Amino acid sequence: MADDLELGFGEAASMEMLSKKGCGRGPKARARLGARSSSVCCLLTCCLVSLPILTALTAYLLVSQLWAQGDDCVQFQQAVKGQRFGPSHQRAYMPLRDDRDKPRAHLTVVRQTPTQHLKNQFPTLNWEHELGLAFTKNRMNYTNKFLVVPESGDYFVYSQITFRGTTSECGNISPGRQQNKPDSIIVVITKVTDSYPEPAQLLTGTKSVCEISSNWFQPLYLGAMFSLQEGDKLMVNVSDISLVDYTKEDKTFFGAFLL
Repeated sequence: MADDLELGFGEAASMEMLSKKGCGRGPKARARLGARSSSVCCLLTCCLVSLPILTALTAYLLVSQLWAQGDDCVQFQQAVKGQRFGPSHQRAYMPLRDDRDKPRAHLTVVRQTPTQHLKNQFPTLNWEHELGLAFTKNRMNYTNKFLVVPESGDYFVYSQITFRGTTSECGNISPGRQQNKPDSIIVVITKVTDSYPEPAQLLTGTKSVCEISSNWFQPLYLGAMFSLQEGDKLMVNVSDISLVDYTKEDKTFFGAFLL
């Protein structure tokens, strides 16, 4: 009976001691468990935040690589086309030429001196190429009444000649009296080239001036585009050089420029 009581008392004491030890360790274990839960939550939050950033960075790198491959492909195709079709198609990829570098000239009128001319050709006008509004640029050259083309290409060629005269009735010339008003006035822009023996007429303009007037004047303008070769020479011929108005440079002029 005493042994049973001692055994029961020992078991009760052991259970009590275990309960005290368990109660002493409970708060620390819960604290450690809470700390671990917080760490897991922070790690999970960082992963969730970093995932979109990593996804966007990966997409950017992928798109950049695709763009670079696309540019390389386009350059390769252009190179292949250039080799296939030759230099004429390669010019399509060259930058446009600056207009300020193209040959051009604008000549203005000067007082004309009648000179001898060819039998089948009108007198040739002389021009100012440096003073006032006149100029020659980018190797366009004026020499001996000719405007010389420096390089082959399409040029716009133009001229305006103003004629002036006094009163006269066309077709009626009394004995001892000269007619000072012609039936018509004619302007011709002529091209001279080494490949042809005869000058070629590029533009021709004609106006009738048969009317009675105290003081008459008639401007005649010509202009068109032509394909010219290096070394071609341009000049202006008129039917009567004595009727050309040389008083102002904006009335009579001549020029050309590369398109």
